[in-house]
Amino acid sequence: MAEPTPRRNEPRLRPAPLLFEPAEAASDPEHFFDLESIDDPRALLARATELTLAFRAAADRAVEYQAMAAAQLADPRRFDRLTAADIAERAEWTEDYAKKMVEFGRGLIRGDDGRGNADPM
Repeated sequence: MAEPTPRRNEPRLRPAPLLFEPAEAASDPEHFFDLESIDDPRALLARATELTLAFRAAADRAVEYQAMAAAQLADPRRFDRLTAADIAERAEWTEDYAKKMVEFGRGLIRGDDGRGNADPM
């Protein structure tokens, strides 16, 4: 499992830039961010590690945005609010996970880290 991202009171680490690949390179299944062209194992390990950390940070951040969106969609003040089951169906989650994500998102929106008992991870 990915490590949690730093919270609002901690500075975020800047992950390695995820450079977009040209269409012809992306269509080649052996091509992945030019890693296959790195011959030096030390350099390969360093760049692959940078990419791993960048993808983890991006995934963690995306989960936070999912949680905030789920919380907003479930807000009882909305006339068009969705149930946990509806959110689960849209996000391809279980209903229990959707409930946890809604609570996590509410914590993030309130400004705390939302990680109390509602941490979806």
